[in-house]
Amino acid sequence: MRKTFVLDTNVLLHSAQALESFKDNIVILPMAVIEELDKFKKNQDELGRNARQVIRRLDMLRGKGSLAKGVEFDNGNGSTPPGILKIVTGKGQISNKELDMEMPDNRILRVAYHLHEEGENVILITKDINLRLKADAIGLPVMDFEKQKINFDELFSGFREINVNASTVDEIYQARTVTVPDNNFFPNEFVLLRDETNPKHTALAKAKSDTVLNLLPQRDDVVWNIKPRSKEQRMAFELLLDPEIQIVTLVGQAGSGKTLLALAAGLELVLQKKLYEKILVSRPIVPLGNDIGYLPGTKDEKLSHWMQPIFDNLDYLMHSMHGEKKDVQSIRKYVEDLTRNHQLELEAITYIRGRSIPRQYVIVDEAQNLTPHEIKTIVSRAGEGTKMVLTGDPYQIDNPYLDASSNGLTYTVERFKNLPIHGHITLRKSERSPLAAAAAEYL
Repeated sequence: MRKTFVLDTNVLLHSAQALESFKDNIVILPMAVIEELDKFKKNQDELGRNARQVIRRLDMLRGKGSLAKGVEFDNGNGSTPPGILKIVTGKGQISNKELDMEMPDNRILRVAYHLHEEGENVILITKDINLRLKADAIGLPVMDFEKQKINFDELFSGFREINVNASTVDEIYQARTVTVPDNNFFPNEFVLLRDETNPKHTALAKAKSDTVLNLLPQRDDVVWNIKPRSKEQRMAFELLLDPEIQIVTLVGQAGSGKTLLALAAGLELVLQKKLYEKILVSRPIVPLGNDIGYLPGTKDEKLSHWMQPIFDNLDYLMHSMHGEKKDVQSIRKYVEDLTRNHQLELEAITYIRGRSIPRQYVIVDEAQNLTPHEIKTIVSRAGEGTKMVLTGDPYQIDNPYLDASSNGLTYTVERFKNLPIHGHITLRKSERSPLAAAAAEYL
C-alpha cells in the first residue's frame, strides 16, 4: 500500500533532493510550504539556494500536468510505479481550537491531519521537533527526514582494540607488519594489538588493508613544537601529516585539540615541508546574535570576529614555536604577514562555493554546523593536490535543523570510512585544561 508523505518546508530547505526521496509513494506539499519557499528564495545562503532549486523543480513538474491532481516523478521502472507529487490547499479542521491557523506549521499540520482522517496512510515529515510534538499530540504519524542520518551512537571512531596472542605482537615489532585474519579493518583505521596473556604487551598499528596492519613508527611526534598528549592525538597527527590521505575528519569534545592539531600540521606542511601552497581556514557563519552582514568594516574585518578561535590557536602555536613571550600585536602581525604572502587565507564558508581549490591545505572548523549537502559542496571544491580537514563537536550544534546524527561532519565520517583517501579519529579527552575537561564531561 502506498504511503502519503506530507513534507514540511524545512525538509526541502535541508535537502533540495528530498522531493524525490520517497520512491513510489505520494508526496504532498501543502500550499503553506509553497508560500514559505517563496520567502526564502531570495536568500543568498544555502537555504535560499535549496528553495530556488525546489521551486525550479516544481515548475518543471508542472509542465507534465496538474500539480493539484498529481504529477508523476521520473523514478518509476518496470516493477514499481513512479512516485506522485501533489500540491494541496488547506482543507478540513483540527478539533483542537488552540492551534493558531495563522501559523504556517499549523496549516501544514491541518492538511496532513485532514488526509489522515480521510483514511490515507499519512506520515508527516518534518525536522521541526516542536511540530513533531504537535503531530504526535493529535495522533498523527510523524517522522524526521532521515535519508542523510546516521546512527551517532555507532559512529565510526577510527580506532579499535583487539586481543591477540603474544606472537602476533612480537611479529609486528619484528616485521613492521602483520596479517590479522577474520578482521574487517577500515582503510587507515588505527588498531591497538593487546597481548591476551599480558595486557601491558601492546602494539599500535594502522590498517593497510582489511586484514593487514602496519606498525605505527615509534617516534617523537613534535609538530610545530606541539607534542601529542594522548594516543588519539598521536593518531590524528599521523593522518594529518600523511599526504596520501586527502581528507581527514576529527571529531571531539571542546578542548580535545582538534583545531590546534589541524593548524599545527598545516603550518608544518606549508611553511616547513612546502607540500602545499597555503593554508585555507574556513568556518560556517552560524550567528547566535547579529549576522556577519551587520558587523562593521570590510569582509576581512567582519571575519576577524568569527575567526577569533583560529587566532587564539595561532597565538598559542606561535608562542610554542618561538619560545619567547610575544604580545598579541606581534602575533597578529605575523598572521598578517602569512596572509600577505598568500600562505594563510581565512574565508567564510559562504565564499567557497564555486571556487576551485588546488594544492592547498584546507581546514573546515565547526563542520558539525554544516548540512551533508554543504559538506559535499565544500569537499567537491578540492583541486589536484589539496588536503581537506574537517573538525567539529557533534554535541555543540547551533544549526536549529541539525543534530548529532544528521550533520555533515558525522555523515562524512560514515560515508567515507571505506575510502583509502580518508582517515578519521575521535578525540575523546579534553586536553585544554582540567576545568575545560570537567565542563565537557559534567555540564
